[in-house]
Amino acid sequence: MAETLSSQQVVDITKQHNFGTWRRGKQWNPLHVVSGDGCWFTDANGKRYLDFSAQLMCVNLGYNNQAVIQSIQQQAAELAYIQPSYTTTARAELSQLLLEVLPKGLTKFFFCTSGTDANEAAFKVARMYTGKTKIIGRYRSYHGSTASSIGATGDARRWPSEPRSKLPGVVFSPEVNCYKCPLKHSYPECGIACADYLEYMIQNEGDVAAVLAETVVGTNGVLIPPPGYYQKLRRICDENNVLLIADEVMAGWGRTGKWFAIDHWGVQPDILTTAKGITSAYVPLGLMAVSEKISAFFEDNLFAHGHTYEAHPLTLGPAIATIREMQRLNLVERAVEVGAYLGEKLQALKAKHKSIGDVRGLGLFWAVELVKDQAKKTPFNVWQEKLDGKTLVVDQIAGKMIASGIFLQAWMNHFVIAPPLIVSKEEIDFALTALDEHLAIADQLVAG
Repeated sequence: MAETLSSQQVVDITKQHNFGTWRRGKQWNPLHVVSGDGCWFTDANGKRYLDFSAQLMCVNLGYNNQAVIQSIQQQAAELAYIQPSYTTTARAELSQLLLEVLPKGLTKFFFCTSGTDANEAAFKVARMYTGKTKIIGRYRSYHGSTASSIGATGDARRWPSEPRSKLPGVVFSPEVNCYKCPLKHSYPECGIACADYLEYMIQNEGDVAAVLAETVVGTNGVLIPPPGYYQKLRRICDENNVLLIADEVMAGWGRTGKWFAIDHWGVQPDILTTAKGITSAYVPLGLMAVSEKISAFFEDNLFAHGHTYEAHPLTLGPAIATIREMQRLNLVERAVEVGAYLGEKLQALKAKHKSIGDVRGLGLFWAVELVKDQAKKTPFNVWQEKLDGKTLVVDQIAGKMIASGIFLQAWMNHFVIAPPLIVSKEEIDFALTALDEHLAIADQLVAG
């Protein structure tokens, strides 16, 4: 019988032989997690933690959903793998189900393994379809970690890999951020100047294949576009023969109170990419969906893309189960109801704490942004400090939260609050009581 590893051995072996992503190895001390149930996960010492960010904003159904687990077991027993040039019942059933929940008009699908893969496919499709090269992204964005997707990422995570992995033909535009506009305008007086600037870029860059946008920016701050932004962007893309790619990797699957965030604005993208919540992250699955005009193009033109794990059977059955569970539990509608409760509680925290500059969100997708000067909106930390491995103010507070039995995703100067869609109001109260206490760390550092 193999030797049973102690929890400390598990941690030590992991640190010695694995990479801690987006961090220095010496700073990594991974928590040994052994189980999860509902909105809670448990470490090897038996301590339970409320997951207030659904891990990487992906465990939308919470832990231990039996319908999804059974679908994995059933598919593994029936057919664990077949190459993507064949098909399976799960592939056809999932395709039919997607037509019910995706924005109308997206009718052709490419199944892959992650959001990164989905965006890589989208870039290739946009270029093959249009015959053009350039993709316009936004500075506060994240689209993945492989060469093309990190090259199209606007935030500083791309800096260490440049220039070798810089994606040729990607240019960046200002983000849509009405709290702290990079163009120094104010909505609605600005007339949505950030969209106008994108049109200026399209007309002066030339050779633009697509505009790439996280419909609601995720890790970089849950940035909610103002009313009319996406309608205006859709018109600009149409008038200039440019495709609109909606990255819904994080914002999709009920997170914002709609099946997909773009549904809030009634706009159909040409290409939609998603992952994470499609299986509640129980198995790795990504999806690229395209409009009928793009689908028709590839009837007579080579679709020059694919890989070994495309439409992997083990990933498709769980996606079917996840969507059906979301429908059974009315989780999209529930995100609206419970999200309103969460939003009210967060606004109350803002009124109480001088370190909170902004609270914003949709459904069960929120950010709490910290500042050391509310009037000037001055952040506590800057990107270079993070890249240098400095412990940021939000990291200090997140450390206190985990010690209190609550996991909260911290990034730069904000927290991403995105619990599983099954979270209860009592669990929200439990987490926010702790956050209220630990925000004293930031309050003490506020200027003046």
